[in-house]
Amino acid sequence: MTAETWPERRAELETIVLPHEYGGLPPRGMRTEVICRSRSRVRELPGAAYHVFEVRVVFAEDKDFRFTLSLWIPPGDGPFPVLLDGDGCWRYFHAANLIHQIVSRGNIAASIDRTEAAADNADHYRETGLYRIFPMATFGALAAWAWMFHRAVDALTAIPAVRADAVAITGHSRGGKTALLAGATDTRIAMTNPNGSGIGGAGLHRLKSTGSETIASFFRSRNIFWFADTFRAFRGRDAELPYDQHFLHALVAPRHLLVTDAYEDAGANPPGAYAACQDAWRIFSLLGSPEAIGWVLREGGHAHLPHDYEALLDFMDRTFHGREVQRNFQRLLYPGLTELLQRP
Repeated sequence: MTAETWPERRAELETIVLPHEYGGLPPRGMRTEVICRSRSRVRELPGAAYHVFEVRVVFAEDKDFRFTLSLWIPPGDGPFPVLLDGDGCWRYFHAANLIHQIVSRGNIAASIDRTEAAADNADHYRETGLYRIFPMATFGALAAWAWMFHRAVDALTAIPAVRADAVAITGHSRGGKTALLAGATDTRIAMTNPNGSGIGGAGLHRLKSTGSETIASFFRSRNIFWFADTFRAFRGRDAELPYDQHFLHALVAPRHLLVTDAYEDAGANPPGAYAACQDAWRIFSLLGSPEAIGWVLREGGHAHLPHDYEALLDFMDRTFHGREVQRNFQRLLYPGLTELLQRP
């Protein structure tokens, strides 16, 4: 394969993975409208502003879907890079110290609640969000949530304060799975950061550490509805899937991808996520952007901690602001895996 033949191969990978694992993506809609609902100042950040937008996605036959997009905008003329977090349902992104850290580095902090597109509830999700419009849909909840990231990007690129070429997205756990799927399927997203994402995210199916998620574990947790029926059928046969998650990593190339994980987060399979990055590095290198993929592992367990955001903000500093960063985003870890994968 060469850089010239990559677009064809990329389309082939999408065809292999997206319908089978996630049930495809919901329709884009006829148009996306952005309505500013409120503006205020942020007392803790002199000169910064807090805006709340309603985003309306219009489909045929007078059907529409609406969700809320919140922005914290730095002082100045802009336009500014954006860090968009999809886990508004968990509210931790709204912490004042985190918003201050993002905005003080010259970025817009943006938040959506992905569960507006589909409830994170095995019993009732098909009665909510996009499933009200598409009751016979085959897409899983992860696809609905990724679709909402895409429509948020529609809205962001229509807002003058936003640098349309510098949109970064992040999410944790199931939100991390969502972020990787969203970044892999929308080339307008300049930087993708799945955190603690595991199966369906950054972790491999064929290389698992002790305690890693499996397809069967999603049946036990009743969260298998996140995925497509074809994926569910491989219960107990993870290693027989006709693809693996490094395909998703490769779909992000040559745009920027930062995988963040924790050594003690066994369920998220950090060795498998690291191995996937090593393999995908070959595609990033082939496309002339070997530095565009990075990984940062920290001590600790399953959480989205300030350290994870700091790593992402450093990656944004280097990429969007041209700042020097004292962090190695491609540290060689797990020596046995590195030798196995023959990573230089």
